[in-house]
Amino acid sequence: MGNCFSCFKVPPPPSASNRPISQDHKEDTMELRGPYSSSSCSQTGTLTTVETHANGNRKSPLTALGTFNNVGSDNCGSLPVSQNNPRLSRGFYSRLPPLGRSGTSSTLNLNADSKQQREPSESKLNALFDLYKEPHEDIILADGIERLCEDLQLSPDEFKVLVLAWKLNAEQMCQFTRQEFVTGLRSMKVDSIRGIQARLPELVQELTVNGDLFKDLYRFTFRFGLDVGAGQRILPVDMAVVLWRLVFTIREPPLLARWLRFLESHHVRGIPRDTWNMFLNFAENIGDDLGAYDDAEAWPSLFDDFVEHENDQMNQNVTKDDLIKDSAAEKD
Repeated sequence: MGNCFSCFKVPPPPSASNRPISQDHKEDTMELRGPYSSSSCSQTGTLTTVETHANGNRKSPLTALGTFNNVGSDNCGSLPVSQNNPRLSRGFYSRLPPLGRSGTSSTLNLNADSKQQREPSESKLNALFDLYKEPHEDIILADGIERLCEDLQLSPDEFKVLVLAWKLNAEQMCQFTRQEFVTGLRSMKVDSIRGIQARLPELVQELTVNGDLFKDLYRFTFRFGLDVGAGQRILPVDMAVVLWRLVFTIREPPLLARWLRFLESHHVRGIPRDTWNMFLNFAENIGDDLGAYDDAEAWPSLFDDFVEHENDQMNQNVTKDDLIKDSAAEKD
């Protein structure tokens, strides 16, 4: 996103008036940690950044899968999560002495008011959207998304940004419509930059333990990578490789690295949706040595080619080892 994988341009919705927002209201809505900076989203050279920054850390490698088999059996696999999220104190009212019927009623009303205040504000949601949308279009495009990422203190190619796009149910990369933005943040129960920053680590944690949630994110990622404007239905291999590395940031299957090397070294036209979806079943049910693979089952033919290639590689390695052992035995 921002410095995104690709910047697909589609005709934006009709423009709406963009009323200026006072500085006080801006700070109240955003709770900014730093000033804006502007840059643009380039279509070139953007597919290589995710591999080195997939987990939001420019130097850390992808964390190996620890509990992949807990994902579930149908197509489901994020960053170490910070536990420093702020929490509201809820013990104050419980320490107050009983005040009788009227006092109890007042306490209930106060609790109800507190709960109501935690609900996202529609005006704040729309004001937050207005801070990042295009000056003459009612849509957030690449430049606005990059500024949003800067205010969230995230790299545009970080896993958490993919999670945010998933929660906003974004139709395609490098743009958020007003409806996606407002509806998505409302479902996250946040209406400020600080609220988003606090909620994203919680969502990442939920994805690590909930296989159904991860499956939903995984399937969303395929759709998210398609060029909707061009009517694309198959992911180009280079895009698929980038997105596989990204979506498996902390739940990496043991087979992933070998699978991606195979795709990059063979002339594969693209990745259909069925192949993308079934890769999780494949990675979960087939051992690292591929011994459990049965080509009589209904796997995509690309999986057959991959297993055959890997078996050939292993056989060649065994043959070389035998030759070395035989040569050493003859010398003895």
